Amino acid sequence: MRLGFVGTGTMGNPMARCLIAAGHQVTVHDVRREATANLCDLGARWAEAPRAAAEPSEVVFTSLPGPAEVEQALLDPSTGILAGLRPGSGYIDMTTNAASVVRRIARACRERGVGMLDAPVSGRPPGMTVMAGGDATTFATYRPLLACMGRNIFHVGDTGAGCIAKLVTQYLGYSNFVTALEGLLIGAKAGIDLRILAQIVPVSAGASRTFDNIPRSVLSGTFTAGGTLDIVAKDLHLACELAREVGAPAHIGLIADDVLKRAQAQGWGQRGFPIAARVLEAMAGVELRASTPTDGAGYEDRDPRQG
Repeated sequence: MRLGFVGTGTMGNPMARCLIAAGHQVTVHDVRREATANLCDLGARWAEAPRAAAEPSEVVFTSLPGPAEVEQALLDPSTGILAGLRPGSGYIDMTTNAASVVRRIARACRERGVGMLDAPVSGRPPGMTVMAGGDATTFATYRPLLACMGRNIFHVGDTGAGCIAKLVTQYLGYSNFVTALEGLLIGAKAGIDLRILAQIVPVSAGASRTFDNIPRSVLSGTFTAGGTLDIVAKDLHLACELAREVGAPAHIGLIADDVLKRAQAQGWGQRGFPIAARVLEAMAGVELRASTPTDGAGYEDRDPRQG
């Protein structure tokens, strides 16, 4: 198929590579042209604007930082994707987005005769999890494209349902991360060996895939696991906004949201999200530092977005 891909950064680039490897003709655009260079080396065509990526395409994907960027890329009357898509074509947003924004975009797509899916992802291609919302027929039509990039493909429900599922998983992962840090700080302040505690948690009631980030990323002082603080803070904030919209409790998430915002205020937005641990360390007056067994052997550095 002739495909367009707008947003070829950390997540979009490997997804576009999967589509190229599957034999599709891909036209790419990113605000940083250098982010598309490797894709063009693999045979992709460069487009000067989102509209130019859409004009030759049967389906266009976006993988962008957040809701504002998606609306701009899709709806700009002169350079936007919808200005270039023909009736009968498709649009798939793989951004971690707000359900309300996705529904507004879906209405604009329907008015143009364009089928749409919101399909945010967890993990990394080609083994990632895809959570799709939208019409069941549209999902069935484009499922083979999603399967080029992911292993676990779910149709969650109507438009916006994919984003809701993704925000729930982000809420769970990053709220859990802050909670895990608080638990370790309790142990540190109480005087036990963090090296031993870090071995106990994965084989106890406190075990979680989120905790698996902590030995290498926080106890080591590298703060490198997973996505950037800015992206994670955006995701968790959208999840908390969703909780308010639907009237669900989000007490733990709101605390985690505040911690991430405090870390952003320190200018750490482009660092790995575990840097937020330093906010809690400052509150407690103690650092979470300890060597892991055999320099970290036995621990797996995981991203809590992975399903």
